[in-house]
Amino acid sequence: MTTKQDRSRIGERVRTLRKQRSWTQAQLAKLLGVSQNYLSVLERGKGSFTAEHLLKILKTFNVPVDYFAAGRGQREDQLQSALARFGAAHLHKSADTSPTQAFQEAADAVREALISAESARQITAVAPVIALNINRTNLNKLQAQFVEHGRGQRFGWALENTLNAIQRDFKSSLPQEWRLRYRRAEVVLKSFLSFVKLGPKPEAPDILDQDIASEKSLAEARNESSDISRRWGIVTRIQPQDFLDALKAAREAH
Repeated sequence: MTTKQDRSRIGERVRTLRKQRSWTQAQLAKLLGVSQNYLSVLERGKGSFTAEHLLKILKTFNVPVDYFAAGRGQREDQLQSALARFGAAHLHKSADTSPTQAFQEAADAVREALISAESARQITAVAPVIALNINRTNLNKLQAQFVEHGRGQRFGWALENTLNAIQRDFKSSLPQEWRLRYRRAEVVLKSFLSFVKLGPKPEAPDILDQDIASEKSLAEARNESSDISRRWGIVTRIQPQDFLDALKAAREAH
């Protein structure tokens, strides 16, 4: 028998998988043979997916059988809580998550979100975290850590998407406090990126999305990749608009 906490965890992970694939609720509902309204209820943890539903999801999104297990989500929940604490206020902060020493600074959460790349929602959440913590983040040190992991281009990609989101959000009617924060982040990011882009790009592309598991899905993701992604050699369905949406959602949630 599933508990309320189990239902909430499973619903959140199904929603994460769906958004990583850029599927609408209507598309997933059709696959599962349920209505869109009922899928919305399930994703909010208000009902239980059947075993048949979960098997279809595992097969379709190519994730392991333990994907929905309680223990598997501990690190992900800790990361999400850290991102929320550092500025991504639109993310849910789990009250059941055990405290950790792993994410003491905003840079720790940014590094984990981008290197693990388990959730598109967490990846795009680095935009508000970077924007709000720019004065407390050593970008040179963080870049060196990404290079050490072989993911230097991924960090540059995230920074350019964040800069793009900030510049586009400037067109909104912003409170003075946010305009000042954005202006400072814009100056720092533009300066940093002007140097990072001088570095050589790896010959092999960085395949970001974890659901890219076949030549067909790889080709589809390449076709959907944005101009920013192509410049940095990143293969992903995540778009600049997704970073902008995360930035706006976090600002509105503050």
